[in-house]
Amino acid sequence: MTDLFSQARKQTTGTGTGTGTGTLEQDTRAFLQEVRSCQACRHKLPFAPRPVINFAPTARLIIAGQAPGTRVHETGIPFNDASGERLRAWLNMGKDVFYDTTKIAIIPMAFCYPGVLPKGGDKPPPPECTTLWRERLLNLLPNIQLTLLVGSYSQNYALGKGKVYERTLDFRKYLPNYFPLPHPSWRTGAWERSTPAFTQDVLPALRAEVQQALYGK
Repeated sequence: MTDLFSQARKQTTGTGTGTGTGTLEQDTRAFLQEVRSCQACRHKLPFAPRPVINFAPTARLIIAGQAPGTRVHETGIPFNDASGERLRAWLNMGKDVFYDTTKIAIIPMAFCYPGVLPKGGDKPPPPECTTLWRERLLNLLPNIQLTLLVGSYSQNYALGKGKVYERTLDFRKYLPNYFPLPHPSWRTGAWERSTPAFTQDVLPALRAEVQQALYGK
């Protein structure tokens, strides 16, 4: 299995040693400043770039989604939409914990809203985000215990190509590093309702794994 998330965290950071808390915090501030001024995809985005990521170096859990939607782009708050409500329901988690950057890093595969396809649906995350930022970002997260791979793009990045729903139901295969999930959009609702195993088996395990990642030793 390809393990790019873990491989990146084993390497040293690009700016500083990353061996002390002060240095890591400085690296994080510098990184965020760079990301928030990024213009690499401006020519292909429907709006001016507005990177949306939430993290602190102490985070123990990564939520790796797809890319911001229109509401997230407008507000600058990740998962501030119906998909976020569904994901928080799956996790049985309030916003106070969900948005606590000291615990949870919300880092989609692309940081800006990519726009829509001609026939509808969001465009894929532009690859520039992964190329420019992802390895450096993961290097700033040395305490990660678990990564939630939300949707096909993060799953394919970390695990190689595969089928999202099959991976979700076969989640134990990817523990303890990863927990694959479908994208929590309205389209997933029909599958969720027709798949009792998701509610009966996947969700209880997901909540237990997340609690262990956040608060376990």
